[in-house]
Amino acid sequence: MDASALQLIIPVAGIAAVLFALYLARDVLGRDTGTQAMQDVAGTIFEGAVAFIRRQYMTIAILAVVGAVGVGILIAAFETKSVADTDVFGAELGIRTGIAFIVGAACSMASGIIGMYISVRSNVRTAAAARRSLVEAVQVAMRGGAVSGFLVVALSLLGVYGMFVAFGGLNANTVAQAPFLIVGYGFGASFVALFAQLGGGIYTKAADVGSDLVGKVEKGIPEDDPRNAGVVADLVGDNVGDCAGRGADLFESTAAENIGAMILGVGAFTIAQLAGWPHPEAWIFFPLVVRAFGLLATIVSIFFVRGSETEDPMNMLNRGYWVTTILSVLGLGVTTYVMMNTNGAVGTTFALPTWMYFFAAGVVGLATSVAFVYITQFYTAGSYRPVREIAEASKTGPATNIISGTAVGFETTFLTAITIGIALFVSHWLGDQAGLVTSDGRNVGGIFGTAVATMGMLMTTAYILAMDTFGPITDNAGGIAEFSRAEAGAREITDRLDAVGNTTKALTKGYAIASASLAAFLLFSAYIDKVNLILGRQGKALMDSVNLANVNVFIAALVAAMLVYFFSSLAIRAVGTTAQSIIVEVRRQFREMPGIMDYSQRPDYARVVDITTKAALRQMVAPGLVAVATPIIVGVLLGYEAVAGMLMVGTIAGVMLATVLNNGGGAWDNAKKYIESGHLKDDNGNVLGKGSDAHAAAVVGDTVGDPFKDTAGPSLHVLVKLLATITLVLAPLFIR
Repeated sequence: MDASALQLIIPVAGIAAVLFALYLARDVLGRDTGTQAMQDVAGTIFEGAVAFIRRQYMTIAILAVVGAVGVGILIAAFETKSVADTDVFGAELGIRTGIAFIVGAACSMASGIIGMYISVRSNVRTAAAARRSLVEAVQVAMRGGAVSGFLVVALSLLGVYGMFVAFGGLNANTVAQAPFLIVGYGFGASFVALFAQLGGGIYTKAADVGSDLVGKVEKGIPEDDPRNAGVVADLVGDNVGDCAGRGADLFESTAAENIGAMILGVGAFTIAQLAGWPHPEAWIFFPLVVRAFGLLATIVSIFFVRGSETEDPMNMLNRGYWVTTILSVLGLGVTTYVMMNTNGAVGTTFALPTWMYFFAAGVVGLATSVAFVYITQFYTAGSYRPVREIAEASKTGPATNIISGTAVGFETTFLTAITIGIALFVSHWLGDQAGLVTSDGRNVGGIFGTAVATMGMLMTTAYILAMDTFGPITDNAGGIAEFSRAEAGAREITDRLDAVGNTTKALTKGYAIASASLAAFLLFSAYIDKVNLILGRQGKALMDSVNLANVNVFIAALVAAMLVYFFSSLAIRAVGTTAQSIIVEVRRQFREMPGIMDYSQRPDYARVVDITTKAALRQMVAPGLVAVATPIIVGVLLGYEAVAGMLMVGTIAGVMLATVLNNGGGAWDNAKKYIESGHLKDDNGNVLGKGSDAHAAAVVGDTVGDPFKDTAGPSLHVLVKLLATITLVLAPLFIR
């Protein structure tokens, strides 16, 4: 097998993943849908989710069309022949970039819709399975989540590959230009993902906070009790936020990072072409082939999600994750050996084959993903010290609960920064040793080593997304069981799965922020490459460093750090404002409809859903526009080097704050679950469970953490990558 033949695995793996997802969907949709009461509430959730998604994506579609036209006009105006980094320039490049933007936006929207649709069909089947078996319920929820995982990643892979081929990627004369022509695809995906994550996150957490504070704290009724008018909106929110939003998030992650890695591969391609190595284009195609192997590995791993009725469900999921990881290592080895084997043509530092250095760099990326899975589990699972510490603090009230949770959130930055730093250093060092030196003496192997590490990390994306979607499916299943007054055994199983789902959602956010960190460095390097290509065409000095002592760069860095916090403030405030409207409405219904408490009157669920939908769509616009406009304004006013400083500092600040918000919020949530499961006891050994003062304090902490972990935190992942993709696309605008 040679490099040219190995490239064929890209469309094969993408199509195989789509077909396997259809098989899983058929398997899940063919399962028992439970009692009529279960089906009724599931139908209500489905109607609310579809109504929100339809209205949200109509809004996003309008914004995306405006964005595509605007980007196309700017590129056409500023990317002239004198500054072009490809042979395509002016109006033609503007049109191509606009088309790539709209295609990326459309695929991102499709990913979000797919994620929501399958999860909202899987929830009732998981609840029905919980009436019979824990293992069956785990498998139904995981397979439902895997449908989303496979389709999102396959769409991303096939979309990037399709655009690459359409813009000349298979032509030896234009293969090095094609990656620069498709950057609009990544920008379009990031643009949609930002608004999808914001709108869905605001909806789900406003409904959750409003429902919990009135129902659980004020009225003392269980979570997801049918007497609470906000319950249906809460259950709808799990799908439109955690499924649709996360699907769009990880779609744009894989798309943007693939394109960035392919741009960095152009440097290696040039070296290979000048040296006369066979198939030099393999260095550009490499990221797509690696992800194709990751998809195939995930298909196999789904069949390993099994266990016994007494086993911890998290162990079942971890088993499948390890199979994915091990098979990905094997696929990575095959890919690097075939596509990066220079047969001794390059003088490496330790006389090892070039491919071995890049294989090791890819393993570093996979190891980083494993590390983040377990770091996040440590900080957000009830089995470990941080969550138990917050639960203990709840004994003395909500103030100490919040203090403890805040401390845990800040603490998580230590391991996050150390792990990311080690991954970047080791992968860059390994790439340096590979001996990829350009004709002017630049060693491009180090940067490409970090790109390979990022691609290695992304090999497990489909499985990680399946685990993420597992969370809202099981959360909905628990709500359906409670709402339909299912037998106690079923509710006990769904409660166990819900606690595991909280952890899987948290670890997915940890994985997303780790990939965002590696990807941001990758995309930052791609931005430098593009700027230098333009500067080289102009005959100007290349940018080989970013001078933080330059006043423009320092100001841009300051603005970047401000943007991270200001953006988070807007997102969190949006949740609070919307939640206030929900609280007022739910209280009104309890007050004016006294028959609700004895089940003689039915709450007006649709009213709360409508209030939440309108408020979420209205509130998502401001933070989204601020995120898009700020880097453009900075670039126009302060120049291309200032933008580079903005990317560096914005990435660092965004990663650290997202870590605090994600893990702190996840720990607060599972501290509440820990207490509800009866694990917390007072000094006399009495259980402090539901209805206790400690539980009320934990609910308050959980509501504080809700907008942290499900709105602002996940949106920061997208913001970090949006900063990179928007500046990569508009680099010509910043060079005058």
